[in-house]
Amino acid sequence: MQKIYTMNEAYVKSEISGHTCVIEFFHPQSNSLPGAILTKIAQEITAAGLDPKAKSILLKSGGDRAFCAGASFDELMAINSKEEGLEFFSGFAKVINAIRVCPKFVIGRVQGKTVGGGVGLASAVDYCFATKHSALKLSELAVGIGPFVVGPAVERKAGKSAFVEMSIDASEWRSATWGEAKGLYNKVFDDVESMDLYIEAFTGRIEKYSPEAMSELKSVFWRGTEDWDTLLMDRAKISGRLVLSDFTRNAINAFKTKS
Repeated sequence: MQKIYTMNEAYVKSEISGHTCVIEFFHPQSNSLPGAILTKIAQEITAAGLDPKAKSILLKSGGDRAFCAGASFDELMAINSKEEGLEFFSGFAKVINAIRVCPKFVIGRVQGKTVGGGVGLASAVDYCFATKHSALKLSELAVGIGPFVVGPAVERKAGKSAFVEMSIDASEWRSATWGEAKGLYNKVFDDVESMDLYIEAFTGRIEKYSPEAMSELKSVFWRGTEDWDTLLMDRAKISGRLVLSDFTRNAINAFKTKS
């Protein structure tokens, strides 16, 4: 019997719809990402990659507003050592690498604004759909960290120049149209309803493709990223060290007070 979740309860759930494994995450704080949710998302992607019933994977978030608010501020403030910092930020590395090595196409569905680690998720998927409300922001530098772990995924999709622009101007939102022009989004829709109809047709087409051909093609798409198991963990160490600074703690506290 499938568990029913409330909108006050964080979750990650997956189900097969047609021949698509739909993985949905939710957190009541604008779909922020605590470590437990990151770990579960990575596990579900890995499992779906091995499931013969799934021809593709759809990664989405619950709710109708924010796609993802990025790292959980509450969990960031609870980090008290470099080891704990590494453990938390390695969660983003695990999700990105799970998508990277998954033999199936992972499709993103972005219904609203996405920040920091959420931009990393949208960048890491193989194909990404969004609504016109899906503005993007890499806000990490504003709180003293920097988009170290998600950076390679963003740069791979949008290019170095766009990644630098987003990283340095960390308080500025980029529109969904900007994201589409830079290649972060493959198609932008006016509303969720039209996006979901298109995704249904899109995944229906994918299920008719050869699984072996898609797996081989995905390997081609990701060629040159073979060092990411090490690279992203090294980046997680940097974030894990910086999150302990007084600057970061004061900046997060100020942001939470303002919110």
